[in-house]
Amino acid sequence: MASFHSLKTLAIVALAFASFVQLTLGEIACENLNEDSCAFAISSTGKRCVLEKRLRRSGEEVYTCGTSEIEADKLKDWIETDECIEACGVERNALGISSDALLESRFTNKLCSSACYKHCPNIIDLYFNLAAGEGVYLPKLCAEQKQNGRREMAEIRSSGLVAPAPESEVKALNFVIAPAMPPF
Repeated sequence: MASFHSLKTLAIVALAFASFVQLTLGEIACENLNEDSCAFAISSTGKRCVLEKRLRRSGEEVYTCGTSEIEADKLKDWIETDECIEACGVERNALGISSDALLESRFTNKLCSSACYKHCPNIIDLYFNLAAGEGVYLPKLCAEQKQNGRREMAEIRSSGLVAPAPESEVKALNFVIAPAMPPF
């Protein structure tokens, strides 16, 4: 009886070790991912994967996964979970992302929800940087979204360009805003 428990324990330890070794040695190359796992994935080099649609000579559309030049902050070898995809309101078949999604209150509500914001660091890092590129601090956006979503949305809509008054000889100003650090 004791040997049966020893064998069972040994089998469990061996299985756990094999899984650990596979996860440790396994490397993610975006080009090897299928379209169902590409979007929101991060390669072993820390580069974000991007789903691309290509048109073959026959006219057939095919989807491929490629490596973008955008680096993720502190994350590597990451394929986003279905739970985070759902909690954050993003889609696996996204062909690209844009800060325009931050203008949609339904999306921002999901992104700022505790299920997403506290448990999905990959998606939050990505949208943190997108918001920063628009001059918006994501934690502030989420705080404002919980209080009054419309006011903060108006700030995002501003492109950062200040237009001169009609018939004025003053030239438009273009403000450059430095990106903020992610909330990790």
